[in-house]
Amino acid sequence: MLVQTKGSALVGIDAITITIEVNVSMGQGYCIVGLPDSSVKESLDRTESAIKANGFHMPRTKLVINLLPAEFKKTGAAFDLPIAIGILAASEQVTPLHLLDQYIMMGELGLDGKLYPIKGVLAMAMQAKAEGYLGMLLPVGNAAEACLVEQLDIFCFAHLTEVVHFFRDPHSTSPLKRNNYAVQNKQGTSSNFSDVKGQELVKRALEIASVGSHNLIMIGPPGAGKTMLAKSLVSILPPLNQMEALETSKIYSITGKLDAVNKLLTHRPFRHPHHSLSSIALIGGGSYPQPGEISLAHNGVLFLDELPEFNRSVIEVLRQPMEEGVVSIARAKMSVSFPARFMLIAAMNPCPCGYYNHPQKECHCSPPLIQKYMHKISGPLLDRIDLHIEVAPVLYHDLRASKEAESSESIAERVMKARNIQSNRFKDDIGTYTNAQMNKIQLKKYCTLSNEAEAVLKSAMEKFQLSARAFDRIIKVSRSIADLEEEKNIQISHISEALQYRTLDKANWGQFKN
Repeated sequence: MLVQTKGSALVGIDAITITIEVNVSMGQGYCIVGLPDSSVKESLDRTESAIKANGFHMPRTKLVINLLPAEFKKTGAAFDLPIAIGILAASEQVTPLHLLDQYIMMGELGLDGKLYPIKGVLAMAMQAKAEGYLGMLLPVGNAAEACLVEQLDIFCFAHLTEVVHFFRDPHSTSPLKRNNYAVQNKQGTSSNFSDVKGQELVKRALEIASVGSHNLIMIGPPGAGKTMLAKSLVSILPPLNQMEALETSKIYSITGKLDAVNKLLTHRPFRHPHHSLSSIALIGGGSYPQPGEISLAHNGVLFLDELPEFNRSVIEVLRQPMEEGVVSIARAKMSVSFPARFMLIAAMNPCPCGYYNHPQKECHCSPPLIQKYMHKISGPLLDRIDLHIEVAPVLYHDLRASKEAESSESIAERVMKARNIQSNRFKDDIGTYTNAQMNKIQLKKYCTLSNEAEAVLKSAMEKFQLSARAFDRIIKVSRSIADLEEEKNIQISHISEALQYRTLDKANWGQFKN
């Protein structure tokens, strides 16, 4: 007998529906076709053990399992459940058959028939809803994640026998109630700006970066607070909206990184990879491409501490994703795209010893060594970073000051107000949410400069020989500064402040101001 069940496979961050055809006929031997990998081929051994352990019998005739469409590689143990149900149905141990292809079912089977959770359920559930299936049958461990998708019945089971009982009597099991899996809105443990002593200029730059989702680099000696400031940034960023939360959570779902309790990311991710990572770990890839750090930082922050310590060939791959907000990975057998719309926050020392142009400590690095150190960061990469800010050493009276610094909560209110202005501005521009994402047409439409601001920008472009890309980014930053002040047009003060944040474009970038 030939029967069909339905499963799902991941291609990039999206899912496609897989039809599992199971045919029991005269002959001998088991086989599984349709471009399965080793873990899928091993499914026959797992399902045979699970079937026998629960009082069912494995067919002793010819058993052929076909996974359609055959052009996509099928990976992982998640096909165990639809294969097992297909075998039982084809051998007439599961009846009736009319509901088999109305549900997407996925799950890994233990040798005793126990169901174990799988990766990528959120993407699978979204695809099942889009294609109009009645619901999904999943392991209990995937309940909270699957319930994030509304208007789709979710049935969760702990054992193979429960799934068999469901098909024999569908009305005996009710779909999960979503209010039992409400999202717990939990903020991660991030630093607060009130804990950072001094560094008011840097805090201002980070506030502006948060408003427009601009890239930023901090240059300063060891111990000045660069890492602490970067970690505090998350505390002033607005929470993810519903669409951003689902999009980011889907990436974490397919990599198996979703929190066991909070299945929906509500706060922006903060990724802080070590400088020893490879280019594949950063942008994604592998034989079966998986998202990298830049995709895990989607809609959030990618913090690269000690930027010159990263392999130059690794960080140079950031150029295209920083411009386009997406990374495309091509392999011989497939090509996938992962979203990568992130804020890059980088930190670095001014020289190998860290004390070049320090007001008190002497630098022991030779000029050629300093130049070599700085040249680890290419000009094209720096050109894509909107704000360059010097982080001066913290003075004693700042460290011992009794007055508490402004808290993240009050800064976050201003950031949120400016973000709301942008939301209203870009409500008709699909795919644009912040000032940093504006294209040329939007720059002309939304960034009107006063005559005085135009003159200052023209003078700076000629004096510092700034690139066309830097020109656009200065205007975008000034637009964010104007939004903070709720100004409709960009004034001379906004352009002047934005120009101050192009430190590395100036000859005297190393001069600290105290």
